[in-house]
Amino acid sequence: METKKSIDALQFFVTGLTEGAIVHRLQGQALKAEGFAKLGDKFLAHYAEEMGWVEKMQERILDLGGTPVFEGCKSREIVVDPVEYIKADLAIQEKGVPMLRDCALTLADDPLTYDILKAYLADEEEDLYWLRGQLELCAKIGLQNYLATLI
Repeated sequence: METKKSIDALQFFVTGLTEGAIVHRLQGQALKAEGFAKLGDKFLAHYAEEMGWVEKMQERILDLGGTPVFEGCKSREIVVDPVEYIKADLAIQEKGVPMLRDCALTLADDPLTYDILKAYLADEEEDLYWLRGQLELCAKIGLQNYLATLI
């Protein structure tokens, strides 16, 4: 097992996931303010779930003898249009899931880190399918009907 490789991978995901979680929180609040309470609550819950993954990954970094680092967040615009935000989040997921899958495979010699990333991957794939499903639903029932389901 290459401890540094595991720590570096976990730190990469801690940084990206922290940023994504904060954006989900801000998006959730903005969507609720726009009247889309159900979707806003979904993303606020997603924030809490993602921060739980950050905590697990940070704990593993500490177990491996590393020190988690806060590397800051990039500036990202908050999108108040629900469908446009779902599209933007989907684009991130579609890139991130394969990257996470590939990274997890490279850490198979570290079973504990591998298990964390594998469980996180399952969660992220579920999110990917949910986002795709939302866009499919919108296309099937029409924008106005879809937006009504988000209130």
